[in-house]
Amino acid sequence: MSLKDQITEDMKTAMRAKDSERLGTIRLLQAAMKQKEVDERIELDDAAVVAIVDKLIKQRKDSITAFEGAGRQDLADKEKAEMAVLQAYLPARMSADEVTAAVKAIVAEVGAAGPGDMGKVMGVVKTRLAGKADMGQVSAAVKAALAG
Repeated sequence: MSLKDQITEDMKTAMRAKDSERLGTIRLLQAAMKQKEVDERIELDDAAVVAIVDKLIKQRKDSITAFEGAGRQDLADKEKAEMAVLQAYLPARMSADEVTAAVKAIVAEVGAAGPGDMGKVMGVVKTRLAGKADMGQVSAAVKAALAG
């Protein structure tokens, strides 16, 4: 079963269970997926769905930071609940050590030396680690590998 089909099944389950918070979040995800399909006239594969989920999670993280900074814990809690629902659709994340090892291997493979090659390394890293690791963590690992 594709990730897209799994999301549709989860939506049906949430409807039957009358779980309005979960249902709202899944519908938001489906709307984002549909928008991407219509805009680009494509059929989404699992990798594209994971990229959309990643983007929505990043938006939630930014919102949580803003709401907590403004003293709106009620809204921050709502965003955290949405983020928890979305994270269920991501593949298992790599540990920090695995990310560092993968980045070092890619740096050696590309033959990068110094911070000037960051763009070249990030291009390869993004294709290989998309959805498997937090890109903020990956970027920090690339900087560290190129600096040393």
